[in-house]
Amino acid sequence: MTAESAEHRRPWPVPPVGGCTVDDLFALPGLPPHTELIGGSLVLVSPQRNFPADVTGLPVSGLRHSVPKKFRVKREMTIVLDRRNEPEPEVSVVFADAVRGPDRTSCRAQDVVPAVEVVSPDSESRDRTTEPYECGTAGIPHFRRVERDGTDREPLVHVHELGPVTQSRVHMGMHRDRIEVDEPSTVAIDPGPVEARS
Repeated sequence: MTAESAEHRRPWPVPPVGGCTVDDLFALPGLPPHTELIGGSLVLVSPQRNFPADVTGLPVSGLRHSVPKKFRVKREMTIVLDRRNEPEPEVSVVFADAVRGPDRTSCRAQDVVPAVEVVSPDSESRDRTTEPYECGTAGIPHFRRVERDGTDREPLVHVHELGPVTQSRVHMGMHRDRIEVDEPSTVAIDPGPVEARS
């Protein structure tokens, strides 16, 4: 048996009864990069596509030039929501004093102000329903969802806020030509068109 065929026969990790926890995610050897934990289940991320790769750069660049010094903009940083949920949104803005050392691989939900998720075909349901709900339950006040506008390649940005009374996620609107928000600071970003057209 060659090393290559042995690699293909390697068993997948079997989750424990009741699902995985954050501790399991850190302890399991050989997981692919960017593996997420959603509702106690391991979610393996498929290879990056052009649309998310190109679109992610827009909020990263716009936010880094706009947010006050008390915040830091992170790309693909894992957020520990609770012991069974650890998503990795494309972009998050965290409090600067929560950035503790260059070797940290995650941040806490209470340190995140907005999270920005770019929808991919294989994660569409999670990105539209599960992740906004879980981020809201964990107390992250702002959530942005970026997706393709129908069959077009232009980005459509959905703005979600945490309602102050109900503490549930509220859809506040959509942006195509220009994103203007006042929280966590006043930011205006032109979301399109994306560079890659193939």
